[in-house]
Amino acid sequence: MQALRLSVLALALLTGCDGNPFAAGAGGGSAAGSVASLPGTTAPRASGAIVRREAEGQGTTDEVTGNGFAFQDNQINYDAANDTFAVDNLAFDGDNVYARTTAADGALPTEVRAYAASSTYADAQTGALIDQFSYRALYGVSTTGRSQFAIVRTGAYIPYGFGGFIYSRTSGVTLPGSGQANYTGTYTALRDAEGIPADGEKLTYVVGDMTMAIDFDDFNANASGVNKAGGVTGYVENRRIFDLAGNDITQSIVDQINDDNNLTTNAIAELPILNFSVGPGVIDANGEIEGDLTSTIPKQGGGAQGFEEGKYYAVVSGDDADEVVGVIVVTSQIDSVTLRETGGFILYRQ
Repeated sequence: MQALRLSVLALALLTGCDGNPFAAGAGGGSAAGSVASLPGTTAPRASGAIVRREAEGQGTTDEVTGNGFAFQDNQINYDAANDTFAVDNLAFDGDNVYARTTAADGALPTEVRAYAASSTYADAQTGALIDQFSYRALYGVSTTGRSQFAIVRTGAYIPYGFGGFIYSRTSGVTLPGSGQANYTGTYTALRDAEGIPADGEKLTYVVGDMTMAIDFDDFNANASGVNKAGGVTGYVENRRIFDLAGNDITQSIVDQINDDNNLTTNAIAELPILNFSVGPGVIDANGEIEGDLTSTIPKQGGGAQGFEEGKYYAVVSGDDADEVVGVIVVTSQIDSVTLRETGGFILYRQ
């Protein structure tokens, strides 16, 4: 990959890390028919902790990418005293310790914080300062402490850069045998580009509102046990895009989508809604969920056309199945550039 040098915010670099909320659950038997396709916990079970992370090179067919290089040890070490965490296996991110950045706090949900790698690193022999890459990270944790996610992406490469995502629950789940459950919460993402966007923004934040529902009666379980818990639906709406300084740039993106698709009389006024595809086989007895999602925009003259597509991954926790954490990854084309949005969510049953 060829590095594209872009400016980053100058932040103080703090040291020292401890704690690992993302430790993979131990063995102890696994439920049949897991839906999970991501690496992480090797023997998932309903009564235990589960961690999932982005697979290395995931989503590619003909080239090696930087996907999944972060969190390969299934952990992220958070230092609560200094409000920093360490991310290993990413080159030119300082000494691996990411410091809190508050530039976009007004845009992000209160349960999600943003972090940045140091902008420079000193040569130990000469003292010369070496420019570092523009890594940003999101870290979210639920009010109960049972669920958490982290996402690391960068705008420092011409194609997608090196990074990764991880999410986990720290305890088990008891899934209801019948009925339905509704979950709501927030969605926070980092959007990077495979190429140079028209607005020059290689890395941005995305925020939105999310709703999900589970039908514990249907679909019926198949012989392998996959889909034992039923069906899942959901959507992400009210998405807004912010630059790294926290400026709302949503309208410029919406305008570009309208221009790209010649939408005048049928123009969109906001980013489209991300919708789960509903069907069997997306949730298992361990409370893990995995499926597809898409969004659509109007066609000039009527009708609809696909705009975004991708995957969602999640895990349910709690004795009352009252909490869900997960990650969404979708791609779209704007001004002939592929944009990727990697978002984490924490939802509560209500």
